[in-house]
Amino acid sequence: MRALHFTEHGDIDKLSYGEVATPSVARGAVRVATKAAALNHLDLFVLGGLAGVELAMPHTPGSDGAGIVEEAGEGVTRFKAGDPVMLNPLLSCGRCEFCRNGEHSLCVKVKILGEHTAGTYAEYFVAPEENLWPVPAGRSFEEAAAFSLVYQTAWRMLIGRGRLRPGEDVLIHGIGGGVSIAALQISKLTGARVFVTSSSDEKLRKARELGADFGYNYKESEITAEVLHETGKRGVDIVIDSVGKVTWAESLKAARRGGRVITCGATTGPNPPAAIHMIFWKQIEVIGSTMSSQSEYGQVVQLFESRQLTPVIDRVFPLSEGRAALEYLKAGKQFGKVVLRVGEEG
Repeated sequence: MRALHFTEHGDIDKLSYGEVATPSVARGAVRVATKAAALNHLDLFVLGGLAGVELAMPHTPGSDGAGIVEEAGEGVTRFKAGDPVMLNPLLSCGRCEFCRNGEHSLCVKVKILGEHTAGTYAEYFVAPEENLWPVPAGRSFEEAAAFSLVYQTAWRMLIGRGRLRPGEDVLIHGIGGGVSIAALQISKLTGARVFVTSSSDEKLRKARELGADFGYNYKESEITAEVLHETGKRGVDIVIDSVGKVTWAESLKAARRGGRVITCGATTGPNPPAAIHMIFWKQIEVIGSTMSSQSEYGQVVQLFESRQLTPVIDRVFPLSEGRAALEYLKAGKQFGKVVLRVGEEG
């Protein structure tokens, strides 16, 4: 099969598009003919190499995908050949104390398809039966591929971990990426007032069209001062910070006393100034969050099915142009998800 793959870690130029072995189907697993795969910054980190993660080479990245069941392995009961499916990429053992308690993202053996195992940037991918969900009627493969990772991540951050309530104020740094847009949509659906930041006036305009109440260009505005002005010097209830080093100080300053600062990533660096005094003096909750449980994933998929949540797709590239797609993602030009269309190369 044709796939985007690499044989050594490095930059995007290490990716090749060509033939690799088609994955076999084990008991309890399903092979899917990929129709669409969505990009995430995680893919760039995997390509660059992650500490403690040893990959079998060649490795195919990609953690989001949707397609049509090509073959169901022995013991599979929920799907058959021809079924349209979407992927939940979180792989858990199902046996540890956290899995038994329904906290699959805390699994002691947790893995993410595409990060630890072969991913979706290929004509076929294989996943356990429990990691596949039917594509809702009327939803495209591109939408289904763009949905899973970022919406489950944003849902757990805001609802599962952040305990977001109607009427609260939420600050989202770096609007434009998949998680930040999902967080904006979920916040507005919950009834929150939303503040967003960006270096792009065009992205701020698009965010307002999606319902953002306030948007600030951090190159031109003092974010904390603006937020404190609009909240009567109170600060926001929740800060969503997946940016890391360059926004962390602003996050702590903008949070109200007793507020929650929630992080799921650190695209600008993982080691910001700690400002511990601000955390204890304001009694701020610093909350980490990764992916979601199966139950939380099911909840957010229901909102996708009912069209209360719809991913914003910025651009679609053919799989053969995957390197260009990743360069586009790396440059931060997108507003929404970047998607690869698979199987139409001709």
